[in-house]
Amino acid sequence: MHPEIQGFFDPATSTVSYVVHAAGSVECAIIDPVLDYNAAAGRISTASADAIAAFVQAEGLKVQWLLETHAHADHLSASAYLKRKLGGQIGIGAAITQVQGVFRDIYNLEPEFKLDGSQFDRLFAPDELFHIGRLEVRALHVPGHTPADMAYQVEHHSLFVGDTLFMPDVGTARCDFPGGDARQLYQSIKRLLALPESTRLFMCHDYPPAGREACWSTTVGEQRAQNIHVNDSIDLEGFVGMRTARDATLGVPALLIPAIQVNIRAGNLPPADDSGLCSLKIPLNRF
Repeated sequence: MHPEIQGFFDPATSTVSYVVHAAGSVECAIIDPVLDYNAAAGRISTASADAIAAFVQAEGLKVQWLLETHAHADHLSASAYLKRKLGGQIGIGAAITQVQGVFRDIYNLEPEFKLDGSQFDRLFAPDELFHIGRLEVRALHVPGHTPADMAYQVEHHSLFVGDTLFMPDVGTARCDFPGGDARQLYQSIKRLLALPESTRLFMCHDYPPAGREACWSTTVGEQRAQNIHVNDSIDLEGFVGMRTARDATLGVPALLIPAIQVNIRAGNLPPADDSGLCSLKIPLNRF
């Protein structure tokens, strides 16, 4: 059974969100939805998420899952907003608790903030099976970019890779966030690229070189032959050396500070103060 897949590209964050369902079935999953954030104004809006919601409603779909591949550092998650609007359960990898522990201390979060992942509805164990309607899905633990990264394999031939691989001419994700590890990322990628060469891979981001339009679907075979960072000719030590040197040149993602403190809460904002105002923290000299 082949899934129906609709991508939504957000040019502000270069993020691709997806709606996935079986042909003829109403149950669907939304993967990595984006909550719009104007950093200069400190203002949140929902145009990107509302476009996804409009598609779901126009197609007569019912949201069963809101799936996060990890706690993103480049955009705020709209999963909590879409859950309130459309229903469904928010799922993420069980290792999110490690990420919560690290960033609770960095942000000095409120004492009531729990480190057990209970902000999410479902914590997936490595290789856990679940379903989107009639579609079988396997949750693959692919650490390296962060300790909690997951990829979602739908019916053996479609794989949502999160921040592991990018398009072949862009390469791979960085590994210098807390808990990141280039050796782990290489091993995670090699596990994905051991799947049949015809397996379709769906990216979470695209940063197209000049002259190319944004795109977000490729195959295992294309990645093995063409990925500039991790094709079949590149071994572990070569990858680790390249990734470590490259990461040392990269700046902090523009939305890391607001994004992480929202995303480890499953897309919910921090608790409001007595006046009803929600505020985000800016920890100085921590990144």
